[in-house]
Amino acid sequence: MRILCCVFLALGASASSIAEAGGGPLGIDHEWSLDQSGIWARKYQVGLEVGVIAVEMGGALWLGNDDRLGHALWQSIDSTVVTALAADALKLTFSRARPDQGNNPDQWFKGRCCESFPSGEVSLQAAFVTPLIINYRKDKPWIWALELLPIYDSIARMKSQEHWQTDVLAGFALGSAVGYWSSSRKVPISVQILPRGLSVGYSKRF
Repeated sequence: MRILCCVFLALGASASSIAEAGGGPLGIDHEWSLDQSGIWARKYQVGLEVGVIAVEMGGALWLGNDDRLGHALWQSIDSTVVTALAADALKLTFSRARPDQGNNPDQWFKGRCCESFPSGEVSLQAAFVTPLIINYRKDKPWIWALELLPIYDSIARMKSQEHWQTDVLAGFALGSAVGYWSSSRKVPISVQILPRGLSVGYSKRF
């Protein structure tokens, strides 16, 4: 299912209303027409980002690590923190220019001005949903619908001319890989380093 999502995203990212040759490492990168209307408005992208962080933090603290959903959310916290650090490091390393910084997908190593690769917001969404999907995929197949979050964000970021196709695909892959790793840990790192009282869950105190 995850492979199908990535294929769908790659095919969708390759489409453009203007026929032109692609560039970048996979030869598919091209600038999309700017569109920040309706659901693609920047405020909804930011709202999704803030909402995801609020859900994982609030849910983990409320339910605690001993609860099944709470445990998955603590794993998501690990995943999003590690992913954010990795994405920032990659942005600094590759310093790729964004589409709105010259419309050239082959501008790499341009310095601190440029942070296109990979997409941090897409990697956040993938990092958030992956532990939840892995924990619930066997008995709740509908959980795969959460993949719509990184897919939506991928399209929105390209419509905002902030990322190339390979930026969002790399962000998707990074968040998914770290999410898979974090879901394999029986005790999340965040639970190990925080005081026991925080990981028990506030719901158990009332």
